[in-house]
Amino acid sequence: MFSRMGSVAFKKDLTNIRILCERLGNPHLQFKSIHIGGTNGKGSVSHMLAAVFQTAGYKTGLYTSPHLYDFRERIKVNGQMADENFVVDFVEKIKPLIEEIEPSFFEITVAMAFEYFAQQKIDIAVVEVGLGGRLDSTNIITPVLSIITNIGYDHMNMLGNTLEEIAFEKAGIIKQNTPVVIGESLPETKPVFDKTASARNAAIYYAQDLYFEKKYTAGEHFLDITYEGDDQTEINIKTDLPGIYQVKNVKTVLTALYVLKQVGWNIPGTAVKEALGTVKKRTGLYGRWEIIHNNPTIVLEVAHNPDGIQQMLLHLQNTSYEGLHLIIGMVKDKEISTVLELLPRNARYYFTQAHIPRALPASE
Repeated sequence: MFSRMGSVAFKKDLTNIRILCERLGNPHLQFKSIHIGGTNGKGSVSHMLAAVFQTAGYKTGLYTSPHLYDFRERIKVNGQMADENFVVDFVEKIKPLIEEIEPSFFEITVAMAFEYFAQQKIDIAVVEVGLGGRLDSTNIITPVLSIITNIGYDHMNMLGNTLEEIAFEKAGIIKQNTPVVIGESLPETKPVFDKTASARNAAIYYAQDLYFEKKYTAGEHFLDITYEGDDQTEINIKTDLPGIYQVKNVKTVLTALYVLKQVGWNIPGTAVKEALGTVKKRTGLYGRWEIIHNNPTIVLEVAHNPDGIQQMLLHLQNTSYEGLHLIIGMVKDKEISTVLELLPRNARYYFTQAHIPRALPASE
């Protein structure tokens, strides 16, 4: 219902997901996991990490949201979507429980993912937060690593109106004695992360302290980046995700891998390079500066909040074109005025709306 209705369907506690998982035999305790939150970039980071684990030979679960074409995109093992029969059987099996506790669509989906991963006997699950962190249904896992990509303004009606308040909600995924990677911090958010990590005895790693981007080249279907590590060694990564904003996300992934190697995960450098060059093929990631047609060039982009739009515009400024056409639709609970102010004036606009109650009418 959250997908359809928005914040009115948002459940602000973990009671239902705990009941669901208990009745299923606590499947989330049967596999190791990595938990990824943040305002933007968490989907890209999740898919990149899943690609790396797959390439390194680990049976890898990937839970993300939302989906673009098929519901089963949310639940994958080694890049393959969950079996359709499993989805149908699962819902059928827990129907009495759904009627009893009335969980949200998202709560049911999280429980479904954990059950599927347990059934598939995976080695590691990469789990993306749905919304916020502290009270998100995914936050019943005890991961081997937590990652927070960045903090920006989004879902303020539920997470708070200041960057500090939003950071507090996102920092809710930092667990006791569990390392945490911060992809990008701001003067307002760093003290929140430091305080939470200190209180939970969690070692904290800032990507910007470990890797510095020296140069990058953005092609139509790739991004070639050279980083310098804190030990002055250079590392070159060529990824098939061409958005310039991936420079930050790859840095977050490299930092996460640095930490994971320290705690015993065997991830060869060759697997990292191979995986990041073939993320789309290995995981089926869509909509991140995805060019689906040439002459005219048609780009799909899922950016939907001010920070995400600014990152998209950075790439647009580095792209040559004669005329720009923007087809755009949004839901009611986004920062619509702010987003529209950012968009270029010299473009032709086509406003559209999805067939859901949450969609902002195109005329508005």
